[in-house]
Amino acid sequence: MKEKFKELSETLSVENMVSEKKGVIEVFINLVERLGNKLPHPFWIFVILCFITLFFSFLLSFLGVTVTYVSGAVNGAEIKNTTVSVVNLLTTDQMRTFLSNFVKTYINFPPLSVVIVMMLGVGLIEQTGMISAVIRRVVLYAPSYVVTAVLVFVGINASIASDAGLLFTPTIGAAIFKSLGRNPWIGIIAGYAAASGGISASLFISGTDIILSGITESAAVGITNKGQITPLMNWYFMIAATLMLTVVLTFFTEKLLVKIIGDTSDNQSLEEKQKYELTSLEKKGLRYTGIAFIMYMLTIFYLSLSKNSFFRNEMGNFLPKSPLLSSILPLLFFLFFILGTSYGVGSKIIKSPADIPKMMQKQMISITGVLVTMFPAAMFVYLFGASKIAIVIAVYGVDLIKKFNIGGIPLILMLVILCSVLNLFMGSASAKWLILAPIFVPLFSMVGFSPALTQVAYRIGDGASNIISPIAGAVPLIIGLLEQYKSKDDNRIIGVGTMIALEIPFTVILIVSQVIMLIIWYIFNIPFGPGV
Repeated sequence: MKEKFKELSETLSVENMVSEKKGVIEVFINLVERLGNKLPHPFWIFVILCFITLFFSFLLSFLGVTVTYVSGAVNGAEIKNTTVSVVNLLTTDQMRTFLSNFVKTYINFPPLSVVIVMMLGVGLIEQTGMISAVIRRVVLYAPSYVVTAVLVFVGINASIASDAGLLFTPTIGAAIFKSLGRNPWIGIIAGYAAASGGISASLFISGTDIILSGITESAAVGITNKGQITPLMNWYFMIAATLMLTVVLTFFTEKLLVKIIGDTSDNQSLEEKQKYELTSLEKKGLRYTGIAFIMYMLTIFYLSLSKNSFFRNEMGNFLPKSPLLSSILPLLFFLFFILGTSYGVGSKIIKSPADIPKMMQKQMISITGVLVTMFPAAMFVYLFGASKIAIVIAVYGVDLIKKFNIGGIPLILMLVILCSVLNLFMGSASAKWLILAPIFVPLFSMVGFSPALTQVAYRIGDGASNIISPIAGAVPLIIGLLEQYKSKDDNRIIGVGTMIALEIPFTVILIVSQVIMLIIWYIFNIPFGPGV
């Protein structure tokens, strides 16, 4: 009887479900991989877009394309009709201006300075191992009955550590679940879904917020109230999304994923857990970090306390604009710098002052590819804005929306789905937003959507499909972990299809839950962040 039950369980297990649907999954994977591999490097994508912009600026200008739209009615401005014509960028004057500002266009490109400054600060918390220690400290000692919730919560917030958090969460998740006598695959799949799929949410302002808001600001052509475009403009929504996704993903993991892949009860891997326990030096480093964090926050609080304090505006407030909001980037840099240095000194990773710039330098080497890609991206954003094509597309887009009577919620769904599909073929979040923002930020602003709402819709679609993209950078790690932690009697080959089959339900729940939340924000006009 037991053998019959075991045979039935194996028949219903995920490996057989994957095998039965192998044809559909293989077609999907092959299609995505083929299309993804045919795309040129993002550097050349933006070069091509520059030439396309130049060509259409000439063609549309030659054809006399002009649009007229209503402007004004902001901050008491007089309502008036504004007429915009496409500018031919291939004229002598335009080319002279472009070449004269060539270097400035790149140097002043908002995301560039953000990436450089943020990575200098993040470099210390990554290179010293502080993030790894914090995650292990939080997850390793969590009670077994809440370990899933803790892992999911840590994974969602791991975006503050960039790729380090994304890669470390499923790794430590596997080890923790195995040490607790549970199926390690639960930790891998749930950890990856939280860290990569939930990357759009976090309690903390991360590099993602700063980079995307910089791109949004550069793409906000014709938007009068640019003061609302700050790294904090999605913060309220992201805090709520973090709490909501922690509950949803934990429930989904325990009620569905556990049933699909099964759980184990062989509590026999204590040494596996001991491998990840903190050393005495790491514990000392975290104590130093905690003290430094408290002192830093008390300093910020002191400088913000009184009406005439350093970080308040002339009216004694923080909103809509204030030195505090405009100083988010340097404040985050100094926070990361101080915390990373404190941990490094306490754990003796940093043994001399010379180690600090060396670690920052090592981190900068890892982002050289981003700096190269941003060069043509900056030129594309400049040319696209200077040609006025963005405004023309926005006005015609609004007319099309009105013609087909497309409401606000369908527009939100269209952008989320578009971003989810595009993410399967082009992994970089900033690269995609550099292409989409100049089109959708002005377009959606003309139908009453704030840049904050448009950016949130993009982030939801982009993050949710990360975990089913076969071209994502973490795919080799996830497949390797699934192979490493599969049971000894499991002879099947672990591949991309296995990962996608297990993560697809998480993609669906990520999209559905966050879109519902976004619709609630939209209907009740809830602020997405301070001053928005």
